[in-house]
Amino acid sequence: MTGFRVLADSTAVAVAAADRFVETVRDAIEERGAARVALSGGGTPKQVYPLLLEPARRDAIDWSRVEFFWGDERAVPPDHPDSNFGVAYGMLLSHLPGVRPDRIHRMPAEADDLAVAALTLESEMRLGFEARAGELPSFDLIWLGMGPDGHTASLFPGSTALDERERWVVATWAPGPQAWRMTLTFPVVNAARHVLFVVTGADKASVLRRVRAGDQELPAARVSGEMVEWIVDEAAAGGAA
Repeated sequence: MTGFRVLADSTAVAVAAADRFVETVRDAIEERGAARVALSGGGTPKQVYPLLLEPARRDAIDWSRVEFFWGDERAVPPDHPDSNFGVAYGMLLSHLPGVRPDRIHRMPAEADDLAVAALTLESEMRLGFEARAGELPSFDLIWLGMGPDGHTASLFPGSTALDERERWVVATWAPGPQAWRMTLTFPVVNAARHVLFVVTGADKASVLRRVRAGDQELPAARVSGEMVEWIVDEAAAGGAA
């Protein structure tokens, strides 16, 4: 782990995550003229999104220069309450000034043929990143959570997606929830300039200890890269700083 920060509670974690998001995106725009980010699913973003809309954070970023992607998506329509895109759009994107519709790349996980949809999105991403053959995208920020089973994005223990080495986006069966998902793969996640894990809750404590020990059976422990930062609350840390 590149960095591991333990804060008092989920509220403090949300504030720190919002500040880190703004700092990372603003730095990317200053250095490269644009920022490409992949948003997280799960419950934690619902605490962070309202903080990003507070004027000081909202106005610190030129949102027209931000390109939005997602780490994973459930196989539901975009207006479904379980849609990661739907939550992000309703709580954040639709309220931000200057966001360009052509820079929002949701995962079409409601498609009848999920494998074809994943290939289509990957082709769109390859064009957007102007990637040559064999190149991987360089996300400025990939925001991740972690489940009590150690999964991150929709990279679940036992999933065939864990072994993917070439594809950027795949359809995958999630053994835990017994459902289809679409997810970014490890090669893409590990090529990011900055990966930010935001994790809260005592139900994550035992698995987080295993992740910190490098247990490769847990997908979250297999995330590596230029900078991997964890912001967790005391409950998730289990008392370990």
